Amino acid sequence: MAHKVEDKLEITKSSGNVFADIGLKNSDKYLAKAELARQINHIIEKRALKQIEAAKVLEIDQPKISALSCGRLDDFSIERLIDFLNKLDRDVTIIVKKTPTRRKEHGHLLVGFG
Repeated sequence: MAHKVEDKLEITKSSGNVFADIGLKNSDKYLAKAELARQINHIIEKRALKQIEAAKVLEIDQPKISALSCGRLDDFSIERLIDFLNKLDRDVTIIVKKTPTRRKEHGHLLVGFG
């Protein structure tokens, strides 16, 4: 006879940054790198480029494309990811603005796409 077990799950609302939610330092930078890499991978997929073809466009070797496509981003700086987007014919705009005075924390890094 099967017994029904009631599990109580604790649900925590996300902050919108999974890296912050799991307590990583520099979570804004991790999120920015992930978003930039997501866009790069989307463009590569949309163009139906094989990894070796994408590597030529980005002027890197194929194993780096593999790492990028798998989300292994430790070897990539934000600047390098921006360079990849430029090589994929994308403009990248950086906007600096004052942090609202009502917040009691430092500014944040945010990556968005238009």
